[in-house]
Amino acid sequence: MTPDKPQEQADKPVYRRVLLKLSGEALMGSSQFGIDPATLHRLAEEVRELHDSGVEVALVIGGGNIFRGVSASTQHGMDRASADYMGMMATVMNALAMQDSIERLGLPTRVLSAIEMKELCEPYIRRRAIRHLEKRRVVIFAAGTGNPYFTTDTAAALRAMEIHADVLMKATKVDGIYDRDPMKHPDAVRYERVTYLEVLQRNLQVMDSTAIALCRDNKLPLVVFNLHQPGNIRRVVAGDLKIGTRVE
Repeated sequence: MTPDKPQEQADKPVYRRVLLKLSGEALMGSSQFGIDPATLHRLAEEVRELHDSGVEVALVIGGGNIFRGVSASTQHGMDRASADYMGMMATVMNALAMQDSIERLGLPTRVLSAIEMKELCEPYIRRRAIRHLEKRRVVIFAAGTGNPYFTTDTAAALRAMEIHADVLMKATKVDGIYDRDPMKHPDAVRYERVTYLEVLQRNLQVMDSTAIALCRDNKLPLVVFNLHQPGNIRRVVAGDLKIGTRVE
């Protein structure tokens, strides 16, 4: 039994309350559209691991696997506000799917929407969200900020600050922040740590500038990491500095 102790110590959470930002594309798995049940189940399992370790977990999920408001506006001439509202509906669909997957693992989960739709989920009320977390429920924030022209990254930064999260965890398809797109440039260099000012000055494509400015102004720590490596979520929460990039 003794050899297991170091691993237990290594996996001990360093954060009490976290907000995990998932892109809608993360739910697609290997598909080109929609929600992949196997991927959804794997993510739900990782959320359960966090919950079982004593961490209070909140999530914000994008809607790009179903509809992207910006793309519809710029590529097809759709009114930007209307396109963004459609994107918000997509995030609600993803949130309900994630809620179902997590609850099937036995965890009570609440979806709080910035746009009221009482037949489907609760309206977003900050104190209610915090109370759910204190009662050890998983909370999923849906419909972004409820306003067009704001991304779900901005919504994630805003909700993280409102619930007093210890860290904002941005899950991506690469293992951190690079000086260039690593998908296009094999020689791209990964940063282990970077400041918010450097992200803005170097135009590093982490989150949109509104979200980055919100985090910087309110001193909210951000970790960018690879979602597709199983166990990374737990390792980030355990403070493993080898995983992802820290932004402070």
